[in-house]
Amino acid sequence: MADQEQPEGVRLQKVLANAGVASRRVSENLIAEGRVRVNGTVVTELGRRIDPETDLVDVDGQAVQLDVSKRYVMLNKPRGVMSTMKDEQGRPDLREFTREFDERIYNVGRLDGDTSGLLVLTNDGELANVLAHPRFGVTKVYIAKVKGEVRGSTVQQLVKGIELEDGPIAADKARILDVSRGTSLVELTLHSGRNRIVRRMMAKVGHPVVELVRRQFGPLHLGPLRTGEMRELTKEERGALLTLAREAEAQK
Repeated sequence: MADQEQPEGVRLQKVLANAGVASRRVSENLIAEGRVRVNGTVVTELGRRIDPETDLVDVDGQAVQLDVSKRYVMLNKPRGVMSTMKDEQGRPDLREFTREFDERIYNVGRLDGDTSGLLVLTNDGELANVLAHPRFGVTKVYIAKVKGEVRGSTVQQLVKGIELEDGPIAADKARILDVSRGTSLVELTLHSGRNRIVRRMMAKVGHPVVELVRRQFGPLHLGPLRTGEMRELTKEERGALLTLAREAEAQK
């Protein structure tokens, strides 16, 4: 009797369980309830098999990381560290943070050397390229300590838009956090990826930046992570980041 051919792929509920979404039984319930999509199509068939290497799966609209070889790390980049793996001028760079990983991980986008805050490191080149592409502006939140006492009219001006040497720019949101002793703390939300954009905007309205921190990148928040510290993204954060990347890819 000839050997029966083995069916191709892996059962969807097993894939979800292996990805840490839920137990196999709970995953079966998620599928039956129509909460799981494969390549954008709802799947309710429990016997459905997929290829974890090529198929895209999401649960309740949030992407599921199936490739466990991919690493996603959040770094609170210190001031004075360049956002590169090898600085040609010999300045401190990201190698001091990445050498502990067996995988070759690199940064998603950049922060100026004199700006601190949230930087994503990953070995997922496709995600890094999509999220760093200027056509898809990931929302970023900065807190800037600036010279002078910022007024409400200045905030309105930042949101309404100002003209810079490389074209007009407007903050998505802006608000004053504190004013004291000749300086102000301002929170700016932007989706632009233009070079040194926060510093140039604040200088244009007469309030040069003294210190600048990026607190948020897309769905990721810096939280209590201290300067110079790193941590792996949580399952929920990875899902949110992958969802963002897929949405960006779909806009191309």
